[in-house]
Amino acid sequence: MLLSRVRTTNYRSINDSGEFEIDPGKTLLVGVNEAGKTALLRALQQINAPEDTEKFSPLRDYPRARYVTDIQRGALSPSQVAVTVATFTLTEPERQLILEVAPEATDVSEYRVYRYLDNHRSWDFGSAKLWSKFGEIQADLKRFRAYLAKQEDSDAVVAELDALTKSWTSGTVIRGEEAKKLSAWLDSAFPLIEEGNSTEEERYARLEAAVGYADRIIEAGSVVHDRVPLFVYYSTYFTVHPRINLASLAARQASDDIDPGYDFGNLCLLKLLGLTAEELSDLAKGEPDPSHHGGRETAGYQAAHKQYEEKLDQRQHILNSASVDLTRSIREVWGDENVQLRLAADGQYLKVVVVDDLGVEVELDQRSEGFRWLVSFFVVFKAQASGDLKNAILLLDEPGMSLHALKQQEFRKTATRLAEDNQVIYTTHSPFMVGTDELNLVRIVEMTDRTTGTKVHTRLSVDDPRSIYPLQAALGYELAQSLFGQPRNLVCEGVTDMMYIEALNAALTADGAGLKSTIAIVPANSASKVLYYVTLLRSQKLKVAALLDSDQAGDKAAKQDELVQLLTTKQILRTKDYSSGTVAKAEIEDLLRDTLVQVAKGELGWDVTAIASSQPGRPIVDIFTKEITGFSKYKLVRAFVRWISSHAIFDLTSDEQAGVDKLFKAINNALR
Repeated sequence: MLLSRVRTTNYRSINDSGEFEIDPGKTLLVGVNEAGKTALLRALQQINAPEDTEKFSPLRDYPRARYVTDIQRGALSPSQVAVTVATFTLTEPERQLILEVAPEATDVSEYRVYRYLDNHRSWDFGSAKLWSKFGEIQADLKRFRAYLAKQEDSDAVVAELDALTKSWTSGTVIRGEEAKKLSAWLDSAFPLIEEGNSTEEERYARLEAAVGYADRIIEAGSVVHDRVPLFVYYSTYFTVHPRINLASLAARQASDDIDPGYDFGNLCLLKLLGLTAEELSDLAKGEPDPSHHGGRETAGYQAAHKQYEEKLDQRQHILNSASVDLTRSIREVWGDENVQLRLAADGQYLKVVVVDDLGVEVELDQRSEGFRWLVSFFVVFKAQASGDLKNAILLLDEPGMSLHALKQQEFRKTATRLAEDNQVIYTTHSPFMVGTDELNLVRIVEMTDRTTGTKVHTRLSVDDPRSIYPLQAALGYELAQSLFGQPRNLVCEGVTDMMYIEALNAALTADGAGLKSTIAIVPANSASKVLYYVTLLRSQKLKVAALLDSDQAGDKAAKQDELVQLLTTKQILRTKDYSSGTVAKAEIEDLLRDTLVQVAKGELGWDVTAIASSQPGRPIVDIFTKEITGFSKYKLVRAFVRWISSHAIFDLTSDEQAGVDKLFKAINNALR
């Protein structure tokens, strides 16, 4: 199963986050300090946290300003407060498991888990049916009663049914005691059916199935419950220390005096080695004493010493294997093929040392904070992600904040690799942890005031402009890097235009077509700014083309004398020339008009099918804006990016394919 949606309420700074989507691979929670990003991860972890994780505490975790009035005075019970609700999309194998238990449950496609403030958990199957209601079986039950009333010796059975259902309404739920009583009554009524009466036998089977549906759903839920992934939380506090006193750590473990904050990283390192602190400590003090064996030359001493050496060799092999594995992981992200990590046992100490390109060994704490963080992360992750946690959901709190900007960009790629096997959710306020090709994965976390609390947005239109600063900085950095970095550049009006072009290019490339690899897509933020970007790029002797919508702003930009002087006619591309419809003021969305209508309906619940069909000459964005409350071009393009990533270019309509193909050929031709 895959986590698809999350909502958190009544937790620390969060009154109600609102429900927000989680990507199947990687999801980024972006916001300023104190916005509530850590609180979101901590609350989410409780859906299915590792056993040793601290549980909810009403006094500590319920919003402090409302604790006395809501909890202390008894207005609300912690058992009533659903702090986190997580919705999982079920895979086809999981749906088949459910159908094996409850064949009628064909409408089940998701599993929803609720974690309450008192730490109990409940579940449902989303909007799918969970039980039968009396109104659904009332007609069959009346006919069955009428049939039974005509049979001999049926008075008691009929009277029992009347007494049982006397107070029931059409909305009465058939589950629990009601289901048990009605099931027992059906058992007593079955012998009264004449043998061979297929009509009443079939009616009886329908009633029995409806009465037992709730029990089968509960059994199906227990099957799915076992497949809920663990949520593994990681923060900068989980540090691996360069010198671990094995005897001391073993003693603290034996007396149950472990400090989770200090010892967690060290315990993960030992878990990675497959040895306990006590085992490593015993090896250090396990050398045999010759006096206990009658001297060094005796067979007893020789055998004991050989056994001791074998244990030391085994320890060395384990440490060496772990060192090689960690070194490989660090090199991939750190970008230094000469760096080497070594785990070494020295008496009662386990040391983590780094070997530099000169062969000098230094303990881990003598390297940079960023390098120490990276080592700690991989130790904890590799230890946690083994065994039962292999398919866990990883919650990374501000990863890589002590890394250099370029190292953060490399770690972003590492997070993408981790997301191939584990869903990854990480928080950040660093622009270098957000790629411009990942804007559809971003969820904005903001808290404009304590009364409102933490909110999560899937759009860039937020109340506090600071919340999207990391995205603006990421785009600015990307632009600065790419602005003069490619010999061929396509300037478009805005970010959404860029996202459409990049998504279509990815689909075309998979089909063997697409843009030339050296073409950079440059968003200008508005049609009026296209000229400035074109001027800057042309001043560097770079090839440039501009893609402009055919609306009023695009027409005005296309007619600017300066732009006409800088670019040839074939280098000024207009969206209306590639749209197959009759929209006079076509925008880039009109190039994909039919598909966007279907994507908006299926992915976002925005149904403008009838209006779009009856008004083919009206721009599709104008229709969405007028008909859909809260319409966002960014949300629409994100939905399209998700859709096209799981489809092929030939899933567009034939007219759309022709228009896209014509546009991309024109871009390549303009930038030859």
